[in-house]
Amino acid sequence: MPHNVHAGTAAEVAALLASAPCDEVDALCERYADDPRAMVQRALRSAARRAERERAERSRVLDMYALARELGGPGLVLGVDEVGRGAIAGPLCVAAVALPDEPVLWGINDSKQLTPARREALAARIAQVALAIGLYFVPAERIDEQGMAASLREAMAGAVEAAGVEADAVLIDGNPVHAHPREVTIVHGDARVSCIAAASIVAKVARDELMVSLSDEYPGYHWDECKGYASAAHVAQIRAQGLTPLHRKTFCGNFLPEPTLF
Repeated sequence: MPHNVHAGTAAEVAALLASAPCDEVDALCERYADDPRAMVQRALRSAARRAERERAERSRVLDMYALARELGGPGLVLGVDEVGRGAIAGPLCVAAVALPDEPVLWGINDSKQLTPARREALAARIAQVALAIGLYFVPAERIDEQGMAASLREAMAGAVEAAGVEADAVLIDGNPVHAHPREVTIVHGDARVSCIAAASIVAKVARDELMVSLSDEYPGYHWDECKGYASAAHVAQIRAQGLTPLHRKTFCGNFLPEPTLF
């Protein structure tokens, strides 16, 4: 065993338990189970809880990969998800991602459940290992022209095409979109299916980066913070300065003093 399991003081044993990999914790807990020192017993309980959390997390992620295979079959499976549907400024963004079975991307989850730093780290890892990635943006003007349902269908079909592969199955978060002849939809798929979760992360990071860059072009609308959603500061700026070309006019009527402004 790589760790010094003969450490003698309570502090040394506690440090050993705190740093041990998950697959070594059970053996260490068994080794020190009868140690009467209070510090060691606290460390044993903490290590056991940590190992259980890690096992549960690994099981969660492996279940996501298993469900992707169950729904998508043995061939090339694309996961598809959107970001920005409810925003009032900026584009709708859809990503399509195909993941290999190995390596497993530990920590993958619905992008909304992850911190920005974790999303960015996972997006970088996805870019390294993915079999294919496609992105498609529908601008605000186009959303105003054709509505959200048509925009979502366009973006999902566009992202699949941009991935540049012939998918055997296209797994889409939510309800049927009819964006691809091989689509399979699953509610809450971004939290349940590995490749859909990957798509949600890629789309979220890409759209957030775009909105931060556009915030410099249109200062005062706080897009670097709200990413185009209707935050109080964003709405206040609309009421003070009006709309920009990047606002979805059909989404913003309630925030304007007079509908004729757009």
